Amino acid sequence: MSDLDRRLADLDALLAPLPGVLVAFSGGVDSGMLLAAAVRLLGPSRVVAATAVSPSLPATERAGAAAFAASLGVRHEQPRTDELSRPGYRANGGDRCAFCKTELIDVLTPLAAGLGLADVVTGTNADDLRAGFRPGIRAAAERGAWAPLARAGLTKDDVRAAARRWGLPLADKPAAACLASRIAYGVPVTAEALARVERAEATLRAALAAAGVAVSNLRVRDLGGHTARVEVDAAAVPALTARPDVLAAVRGFDRVEVDPRGFRSGSMNELLPYPVRYR
Repeated sequence: MSDLDRRLADLDALLAPLPGVLVAFSGGVDSGMLLAAAVRLLGPSRVVAATAVSPSLPATERAGAAAFAASLGVRHEQPRTDELSRPGYRANGGDRCAFCKTELIDVLTPLAAGLGLADVVTGTNADDLRAGFRPGIRAAAERGAWAPLARAGLTKDDVRAAARRWGLPLADKPAAACLASRIAYGVPVTAEALARVERAEATLRAALAAAGVAVSNLRVRDLGGHTARVEVDAAAVPALTARPDVLAAVRGFDRVEVDPRGFRSGSMNELLPYPVRYR
């Protein structure tokens, strides 16, 4: 038995005893694979997907999540969350994700209870636990949500491999963290700032496509002071740098720069002086 087969068997063993489960489904590959695993084992009638609707979730992600849930035949709830009502979230310190996850689980727990479901699970994988900087994971666990993928030892590569094996359309989907992750720590998070980043990424992606520049990962980082930093796949950096007309698609900022190092997941964490304190 391969490591992947063994870990998938461990995942099945964790899910099998559950009468039903609510999956916090962001629309990404981790929670999507977990949702599919639950459906394969328990059947669609015993599984509910829940995608939180808020200014921090791009509209395109919400539409994709709905389509994927429909393809599995599961009930898809889209409750509204109001993380912007939490001062700690708006302040955007290094522990911002803890306030976001607290709001999420505080909304999903009563939703699950109303549907007769005792378990709320997230798509946190084993690599996430080893990353060290994950204040949101701790907050979700403190609220009673748990992470079957992580408990089964499934890594990000395992998740993608299983998704490919099962023919899931999101198997190779790039990571798509919430829009607040684009705003530098210490710069207040507002609905307007989130919308500006969402528009900037959408228009830049369209401009790159029109120019024939292929990119998978793309971020517009709001550094504060009306300055934005654009990250794309490292291979696409020279092409974007050479096309100021394409870069001009990023609107709403006085200064727009291209990061020569290319896209790096969680690059905003590099700006924290003491990230260890948020582990």
